Amino acid sequence: MANFLSVFSPVSEISMSYKTVERIYSDPLVMLTIHNMFAVTVRKKGITHEAITGDGTGYSLTVMKHYSTNIRKENGGKKIFAYAFAFMDLDTKMYVGYGTGMRSEKEAFDNAKSMMISLGIHIDSSTLDRYYTYQSITGEFDHDTKIYLLPKSNTTINGNIRWHEIWKSLMYNTVEFLRNYYKRESSESGFSADKKSNGWEVWQRRNDRIRTSVMCKGLWHNLLLVGKD
Repeated sequence: MANFLSVFSPVSEISMSYKTVERIYSDPLVMLTIHNMFAVTVRKKGITHEAITGDGTGYSLTVMKHYSTNIRKENGGKKIFAYAFAFMDLDTKMYVGYGTGMRSEKEAFDNAKSMMISLGIHIDSSTLDRYYTYQSITGEFDHDTKIYLLPKSNTTINGNIRWHEIWKSLMYNTVEFLRNYYKRESSESGFSADKKSNGWEVWQRRNDRIRTSVMCKGLWHNLLLVGKD
């Protein structure tokens, strides 16, 4: 939008700089509008009681010097990432919960889960990658939610009843368990499509503007799917 200002200004006879667009990313009303638009897309599809898959990704920040403490070294230099986590409805491939994080993927996970709860989504089953293979993950979902995980090399079966149930299901119903687990590939495909259509970089510098920019990517994902049967 900032690049299009040179086209819009002569038409509207209103002179604006790119900073006008940048400041919108910090406007609380804009953030609220994005959240509400996301909620409308979910409710328009009637998604309330579904099987989901969840995954996280990172968006590269173009600024090399940033207040965030999360720094990943690449090619001998330093690149900083903002995190996104999305819970995807396996039926419609739409996001039913979307969160951002500047510190870690877990922060983005918690924010995505909070959004999903606020939208009244009840989870029948959840598929997550090995990053979330730890006992306390069973406490993140309702007791009747089936959780599909693959064990890490150091995973033990010691723990609560729900933790036992996950591994019993894997051992005694292996084919069915793996068939459900590998549905999580839909999450990877979703993020891949997001990055192809909206880019894998974030150009904003302030944390609030970075979060708004990443949230827009999740909203666009739903807007592109909301009209499909």
